Amino acid sequence: MPIIQSVDRALRILDLFDERERELSITEISKRMNLHKSTVHSLLKTLQSHQYISQKEESGKYMLGLKLFERGNVVIDHLDLNVVARKHLEWLSATTNLTVHLVILDGQEGVYVDKVKGSGVTVFYSRIGRRVPIHTSAVGKALIAAKTDNELDQLLEGYHYTRPTPNSIGSKEQLLKEITNVRIRGYALDNEENEPGIVCVAVPIKDYSEKTIAAVSISTPAAKRDEEALQHYVKLLQECTGKISEELGYEFEKHLIK
Repeated sequence: MPIIQSVDRALRILDLFDERERELSITEISKRMNLHKSTVHSLLKTLQSHQYISQKEESGKYMLGLKLFERGNVVIDHLDLNVVARKHLEWLSATTNLTVHLVILDGQEGVYVDKVKGSGVTVFYSRIGRRVPIHTSAVGKALIAAKTDNELDQLLEGYHYTRPTPNSIGSKEQLLKEITNVRIRGYALDNEENEPGIVCVAVPIKDYSEKTIAAVSISTPAAKRDEEALQHYVKLLQECTGKISEELGYEFEKHLIK
């Protein structure tokens, strides 16, 4: 499929902005894009004319525009999952004082579709709309654990095992071994695999068709992790995801051991 270069460049400019890089100068954007300033200037002006980029008068730096917020809300409003899950995510965050994430699977990555910030820990890498690798995240592992071996082989074909921290999984063999552990435990872990000092635990959400459609995670400082606290968080997560799953039509009675 042919790629239109100007559109590709414009979208890559938007991707440069995140929580840490809220404002960028044209020089900074040019360096990161490896493009001449005149080219970047034309792209920025086009994005600015459609309100996807705005410019601060004082510094001249560029930032994301409100049009992205508008379009993002259109997407979120059409996700029944978000509407159902929101109150339960807020309950979980208020109960634990920790940051809570709602993530769905898109191709070979997870996508954050909601986030409730907690006072207990600051998580830098996550934001709504951002993608997260499935092999280094608790949510990613929780999302794929219910897949069959054949489905996993197809999903992981050509997958790149990046290692953002020394704890990150670095191969398919390691990931499959961990997925086996997730299936046995009933929850997934990110043991400082995405961000040093942050541990995450995640549990899947199922819908009326018994399919895993999302996962919820909570993030806690690694220094405060112990087995008792972990199991407490798992119990709360299961309560949270259980309520969401039930509202989406999942029937737990069918899966109770009699």
